[in-house]
Amino acid sequence: MPTLPRRIESAARLRGSFRLRSGAVSNTYFDKYRFEADPVLLKDICRAMQPLLPPESRVLAGLEMGGIPLATVLSQLTGLPTAFLRKRAKAYGTQRYAEGAELPAAGVTLIEDVVSSGGALLDAADKLRADGIEPQVAVCVIDRESGGREALAAAGIELHALYTLSELAAG
Repeated sequence: MPTLPRRIESAARLRGSFRLRSGAVSNTYFDKYRFEADPVLLKDICRAMQPLLPPESRVLAGLEMGGIPLATVLSQLTGLPTAFLRKRAKAYGTQRYAEGAELPAAGVTLIEDVVSSGGALLDAADKLRADGIEPQVAVCVIDRESGGREALAAAGIELHALYTLSELAAG
């Protein structure tokens, strides 16, 4: 059976010209929905991510949209509650940007799929901090090694990645 990095790469790596969330253009894109849609691969990824979760984690906060399936499966594996972070608060009902588990002031671990510039995680952290919640760790499947780790560190958030882009390329 192929290694987990090979399976991720085979399922999700696309080649072409792609504009990333950061605005940068890349010839490689990881379509996380392809590995998140495969129940066996998703579970294997989450099992491998479990050791990356800090012991002080009290709630897993999955970012819309790709972080939500990861946080949900990690919740099933660890027993930790899950919150779902929207990019924008919904305009109806509860009008909240965070749904699911209540978020404590400490112990919230951000869950993301692919990190490029870190922009989505920084946006989420800003919302949380405005509410008195201090996320200090983010966990992702792939760090594209394009400045996200450094941007997060500058904001006081440590990034734990299952794989870097270099590691996936090396197989």
